[in-house]
Amino acid sequence: MRRLLFWIGLLLTIVGSVIGSTYWWWFHAPYSLTPNIVYGQRDDKPLVMDVFQPPNHNGAGVILMVSGGWKSGPGSVRPFMFAPFLRRGYTVFAVQHISQPECLIGDIVDDVLRSVKFIRHHAADYKVNPDQLGVIGGSSGGHLSLMLGTRGGPGDPLAADEIDRESSAVQCVACFYPPTDLLNLGTSTENPGDGGPPKSFRKGFGPKAEAMDTWKELGHDLSPIYYITPQMPPTMIVHGDADTLVTIDQSERFIAKAEELSCKVRFEVRPGKGHGWPTMFLDIVRFADWFDEHLKPE
Repeated sequence: MRRLLFWIGLLLTIVGSVIGSTYWWWFHAPYSLTPNIVYGQRDDKPLVMDVFQPPNHNGAGVILMVSGGWKSGPGSVRPFMFAPFLRRGYTVFAVQHISQPECLIGDIVDDVLRSVKFIRHHAADYKVNPDQLGVIGGSSGGHLSLMLGTRGGPGDPLAADEIDRESSAVQCVACFYPPTDLLNLGTSTENPGDGGPPKSFRKGFGPKAEAMDTWKELGHDLSPIYYITPQMPPTMIVHGDADTLVTIDQSERFIAKAEELSCKVRFEVRPGKGHGWPTMFLDIVRFADWFDEHLKPE
């Protein structure tokens, strides 16, 4: 019996070691990092992104919205979360923004639109096809991803800045539990009950959030659900049905409207999951599959 237990213990140790090594290998994808590239300015403060380049490029780029609660910073960039993209040859652009309430959320949207223009303008420098750019994010990063998907478009051909002449459109979107309709928050814990802005983020929306008439205009402008068109790029959303912060109806109603307009969409529900869950890294693999299907990398 002792010998049997010894061999069982040894076998379990070996199996555990193999599994652990496999996980370590998978989530430590090789890359070269170019940090703190300035893509613009906001109130004399630099807007920066980190660029992660895999050893074998596939010609496509993934723009990661580094944002949670419309707050951003370098400590939120965790390469293991987008390792599946790096392993498939995608160049990842981790875009940071100035956090609310220091920067108004409407200005954050403008800044991430600028980031796409910057990436497209410098695409050749990063061995990326400017017409093969996708975006990913979660929560407020999901909101910003959908804003790019629905409101990105041609630049100003007469702009003095060459970057502003570029398009801010993306060709593919994948995101987690995004706010899509700021005017109809449903049963969210952020619903103030009067149709106003999310309770914890009122300051982030600025003076226009203080009066209902100006808030309705601003909330409409910043809600991607009102800007879906048949030209929206392929969009995938993953949402937990136990999310009380951004309730699942935000995604359900967005997807329903997109389907009415014959957009290419995929919606996956995670039963019993809230605003984030431990196995989200498996969903990143699903996102990479979605990009493989629709970005058509080389």
